This record gives sequence, C-alpha cells and structure tokens, in this order.
Amino acid sequence: MGVNKSYEIRTYGCQMNVHDSERLSGLLEEAGYVPAPKDGDGADVVVFNTCAVRENADNRLYGNLGQLAPKKAARPGMQIAVGGCLAQKDRDTIVKKAPWVDVVFGTHNIGKLPVLLERARVQEEAQVEIAESLEAFPSTLPTRRESAYAAWVSISVGCNNTCTFCIVPALRGKEKDRRPGDILAEIEALVSEGVSEITLLGQNVNAYGSDIGDREAFSKLLRACGKIEGLERVRFTSPHPRDFTDDVIAAMAETPNVMPQLHMPLQSGSDRVLKAMRRSYRQERFLGIIEKVRAAMPDAAISTDIIVGFPGETEEDFEQTLHTVRESRFAQAFTFQYSKRPGTPAADMDGQIPKAVVQERYERLVALQEEISWAENKKQVGRTLEVLVAEGEGRKDEATHRLSGRAADNRLVHFTRPDEPVRPGDVVTVEVTYAAPHHLLAEGPAKAVRRTRAGDAWEKRNAAPADKPKGVLLGLPTIGAPAPSPAPAAGCGCD
Repeated sequence: MGVNKSYEIRTYGCQMNVHDSERLSGLLEEAGYVPAPKDGDGADVVVFNTCAVRENADNRLYGNLGQLAPKKAARPGMQIAVGGCLAQKDRDTIVKKAPWVDVVFGTHNIGKLPVLLERARVQEEAQVEIAESLEAFPSTLPTRRESAYAAWVSISVGCNNTCTFCIVPALRGKEKDRRPGDILAEIEALVSEGVSEITLLGQNVNAYGSDIGDREAFSKLLRACGKIEGLERVRFTSPHPRDFTDDVIAAMAETPNVMPQLHMPLQSGSDRVLKAMRRSYRQERFLGIIEKVRAAMPDAAISTDIIVGFPGETEEDFEQTLHTVRESRFAQAFTFQYSKRPGTPAADMDGQIPKAVVQERYERLVALQEEISWAENKKQVGRTLEVLVAEGEGRKDEATHRLSGRAADNRLVHFTRPDEPVRPGDVVTVEVTYAAPHHLLAEGPAKAVRRTRAGDAWEKRNAAPADKPKGVLLGLPTIGAPAPSPAPAAGCGCD
C-alpha cells in the first residue's frame, strides 16, 4: 500500500498511547511505508495518536492540524490520520472541524490504519471508523521496536474503575487481560533479541487477573518473569492501591529481577476527596501499603501522582495531602492541577476551586516534594549502583563527557564516561558522589563495566540501519520532575 511513502507518528498522552504508536509504526512498515527522516521536509502520512485526558487536548490537536493544512494543500497525495482516545471520543467532530483529515480511527481498531489510508486514497473521501470494542489485542499486531535493550509488554487493556476525574474507561473499555502464556512468550522472544529490561503495562496493571478469574495472577506473573533467563530487570506501571495485595509485595521482594521501584498513585491524601473521586481506598490504607513495601524492600524508590484542587477540596483536605506526602517520603511525585475534562462526573461537580487557590496549593506541594526528593536522593550518596546505560536520557552528556542511565530503583544517574567503549544496554557500576532532587551524579571513575547481550543488540542494530528489525520504542517510564505546568492526572488518569 505505502511502498516508498514516508510516515510520521505524533504521540500524546500516556504509556499506553506510546505503546499503541509502536504498533502503528509496525503496521505501517509492514504495509510498505518507511519512517520519515527527521531532517526531511515532511512525511507523506502524518498520524496523530491522541489523548483525551490532557488539559486542552482538543485545542492542541486542532492547532496542529491547522498547521498541516497548507502543507497538505501544497503536497498532493499527503494524508493525515487521527487516532487514539480523542478520536474515540470526538469521532465525526474531527472531520467537521478539520475536513482535510483523511482517516479517523479509535482505540479499539488501530490495526485498520493501513487499510483506512488506502481506502481514503482510492475513494478520495475521509474514512471514519470507530470500533466500540477491542477487535484484536494490540500485542498481536506488528511492532516497530526502537530500543534494543528495553521494551513495554502490555498485559491488559481497559479499566474497570469509575474514578470521577477520568474518562479513559469510557474510551478504552472494560479491562481485558492477556493470557499469561502469551505474555511470557512475548517476553522470552524479546529477551532472545537482546532485551534485558521489560515493563509490564496496563491501565490498572495489578488488577490483572480479574478478567481471567485469578486474584493472584499478577504476583504469579512477576514470579514467572523471574524464571526467564537473560531477563535482568522487570518493572510495571501503573498499579492501583485498591488491588495492591500482600502477595504482590512478596513477589516483588522475592523475585531478584523485579526492581525495587513502585509508582503508586495517591491522587489525594484526604479521605473525603478520595470518596468524591471514587477512589476505593483511604489515607490509612495507602500509608499501610507504603509501610509494607518499605518493610519488604527497604531500598525501594516509590513515586506517585497527586491532583491538587479537585472540586470541593478545602484547605484541611489539602493539608491531609501534605501530611500523606510527608509520611510517604516519595522519591518523586507527578503533581497536577485539576482541570475539567468534558464527559467526566467531576466536570459537573459543585465547588470548582478558583485558579489562584489551586496554583498556590500546587506550589506548596511542589516545594514540599522537592525538599523530600532531594533529601531521599542525598541518602544515595556513597552508594555503589549498577546503572543500565540508556540512550537519550542525558541531554547534556556530550558537553559534560558523561553517560546516563537508570539504577535498579529507576533513579536517573549521570556518570563519568569510562575510558572503554560503553553502549546503551551495557551495565556500569558507579559510586554516587552528588545528589540533586531529580538525578544523581557519579563523578569518579567507573568501578566496573559489563558488556551485555543488550549492548550487543544495540550495536548490531546501529551498525546496520538498513537491516533494523521491527521491534519497542523507548525504554522505561521515568521518574521525572514534577510537572512544570498544570496538567491532569498522570498516565491515563485512571490509576
């Protein structure tokens, strides 16, 4: 279909969207399209994989579509496609507002993109196709995996929660789990290609098993990952406190390749606000989980999501959030100012908080978390860490003659470049000499460099770009700095 035509995919939103874009890339390349060069004059096909959670997501989409309109008019044969959560929600509205769009597809039928593009070309009219339920599990589709050493592995899609601030369950549908054997087979195939680190992905990842009738399915899956030879690091995102059971904590602590890192969304520390959010836990339950995790894994780094200014939040409610943050000692927190999302119950609630009040609370929360993050990172000074060398993590690496990567607990580490060659996917042992709130420095010489099969795979791929295998974009979800600007809940907002 797309022989010699180039494509570009612009991805917005959560990890699931990123993972879907990997599938879209694989589908297009299998259909004959090629990635557009970064320094080129534009792609023949531009695909927007959208998010309906982010603040002003629709305005951002239509602004970008508007910028492409004159380019398309000047370039015969160029096509534009819009998919993802916003496409699932807005459907025909997209074509009405931007009639130069050729294809609109939803979250449940991403496998149809090449066919829809060809149909739009032949029929010379926009194709809008939104499936109401999942047509094929995304992992059955071709994938273009950009990273040789780290990969997402989806274990479920959809969500059974009804959080009042989140529209994702309406767009992604009810939870549907993959069979454990299919998941493990995909992981084993990835490891055989050189991948050393995988992240299990689901919109409510630790609810895995509810669709197949096994309440301990997730902990069993973690333990099964521990038996895969060559798999060095296992992570998962994002869990829900309601489903975080003791057997999962035990599996994490007792499975050597499951990393001592946990992203546990809090959203609010106030029981009253949690009830209004329809979050099925309370502050005591949340802090109890943190205590159990730390007892089982004293060195675990725990991060979270927090929404400030949910409708009806009082100063007392906000103080309960600050209290929970102080007690939890998060390594990092993704902090967000509440914003209305059309289609969610919270958007119509009474007690919407004035912007100035939300901003002031947000700044207090960020300041507190910065202080805690820095204090927690200072505890790492003097420790010896094994760092998985990453690609593209350190923006200043060339200027500082450093490399960057992730420690076992997912902390970002910048370290002095060793004299011997080091590749993404290799492991370098370093001693931490300095801590900042959002990264660590190891300024002395490396204690050891371990060349790995993942590094071999990266080297092979980059030595022969024409023969690049299909395979997963990006490495791991990062524990990043708190959001510098207002945004809705992290991830898909349903955790």
